[in-house]
Amino acid sequence: MPSTSAPRRTREHATLFLTTRWSVVLAARSPASTEASHALESLCRTYWQPLYLYARRRGHSPQDAEDLTQGFFAKLLEKDWLASVEQERGRFRQFLLMAFKRFLANERDHAQRLKRGGGSHGVPLDTVLGEKLYREETPPSASADEVYDRRWALSLLDATLAQLRGEFESTGRTREFDILKPQLTAPRGDIAYAEIAITLQTTEGAARVAVHRLRKRFREVFREQIAHTVGSPAELDDELRHLISVLARGK
Repeated sequence: MPSTSAPRRTREHATLFLTTRWSVVLAARSPASTEASHALESLCRTYWQPLYLYARRRGHSPQDAEDLTQGFFAKLLEKDWLASVEQERGRFRQFLLMAFKRFLANERDHAQRLKRGGGSHGVPLDTVLGEKLYREETPPSASADEVYDRRWALSLLDATLAQLRGEFESTGRTREFDILKPQLTAPRGDIAYAEIAITLQTTEGAARVAVHRLRKRFREVFREQIAHTVGSPAELDDELRHLISVLARGK
């Protein structure tokens, strides 16, 4: 007899794709879509780091990498440019990099455009942070594409952890999150439940449950973050496997 929970799981899975990064981009194509344009600008602030690091790895100076990233986002926010964007172009990660590569191929023309004031609507970038990430996350043997993918994966991890922290903060458990957070990456056999229980002033059994719940919630939120960057449920598992392999190679 089929499980009655199966239809519910199917509905919950489908809801992950109702408001994706792609849906924001496609909605922003409308000339009257001011709200969607603001949402797209917010996405630019979220995903500038992978593009900045890519430009740096391609040999551009910090200043040039900043100008190129700013110029690209200025172009991305233009209605005429968005009008030609189609969702079939693939995963949002691939779309942004492909578009940025095309932009860099014409960087001389775009540099002249920026000098004429075309970058006046740029997204603010924290290049001090960008340079810190570039120094810490760029192995000498890594290609520009590998650097981009790794920072993309780490950006999704950062967003996942920020959401988890927010959930704990909303219930007054920030200290608990800070204590449990290191266990997200600890091998199961190395988790000192007794020490965690003492720190949290609870039982060892309760500590085990807390760690288990956090790790489970982490997997759920990370999957949700990835789901927002693909166009369909069919792409989710492949993208998840790819990003996990990217993170594993960087260890």
